[in-house]
Amino acid sequence: MLSSIAGTVTPWILGILFLLVSLSTAVVAKSWREMKSSPYYFMRRQAEKRLQTYSVFSLVLLVITAVFMASTVQAPPDDLQLTAVLTNTKPADEDVQELVKQATPPTVELISQPDLNANLTTTTFDPYGAGAEDLISAVLELPPEYDRFAPTAELNEDTRLGDILFAAERTEDYRPVNPARIFPVSTDIVYALFSYEGMENGMAWAWVWRLDGEVVDGGNELWAYGSDGPGYVYYSPEEGFQVGEYTLEVWVNGELMTRATLTMTGTALSAGN
Repeated sequence: MLSSIAGTVTPWILGILFLLVSLSTAVVAKSWREMKSSPYYFMRRQAEKRLQTYSVFSLVLLVITAVFMASTVQAPPDDLQLTAVLTNTKPADEDVQELVKQATPPTVELISQPDLNANLTTTTFDPYGAGAEDLISAVLELPPEYDRFAPTAELNEDTRLGDILFAAERTEDYRPVNPARIFPVSTDIVYALFSYEGMENGMAWAWVWRLDGEVVDGGNELWAYGSDGPGYVYYSPEEGFQVGEYTLEVWVNGELMTRATLTMTGTALSAGN
């Protein structure tokens, strides 16, 4: 019983109630002595009224204390005892057991770990792998204004365009100077440099610049730069760059071959970010 109320505020409440009862009892006793010892009628009358008031107050406090004590000393229900009763019950009849078996849900077939790994392998999407590029190619479309030429050469298995590197400057042999992915809007021009191989003169290629997904610039022509080597395109808007995300797409014969994104920010940046 004591352990059930340990660590709670119950002892404090009980202590306060007992203290109030003791004080009120002392006041009642004092009022009774004053009533008996007063030599004057009016003094005895006042002491009698105080005695009645304090007596009622003491009685109310005593009742509250008794009710509170009765509520705190009640033993909590014993869950362990109930569990023991259920555990020790006799087995159900055969008819009841048969009904339970019929109501049992069908067994769920578990997937073995190798099968689970195989499923994850075939369905997992890598946002930076080839699956991402296939998905992007399926979603993006080459704008009609940059698909004006019919190719005279077909794509082949060796056609490859390398990753795009962005830079505000380039060398004479088409190499980026301090390539970066973040530039301040004060930048005048951005070069996009990439390598290519397996190309053939007569292929129709296009480059498309987008700002936050919206087409802002681009070009389209028949390829005339040989089968392999370094190449580049550049973007220098007359109104200047805006804060946002710019994406460059390079298409060959209507297929997206490579793409990359850069960010223009209004914050001043150091070179080589």
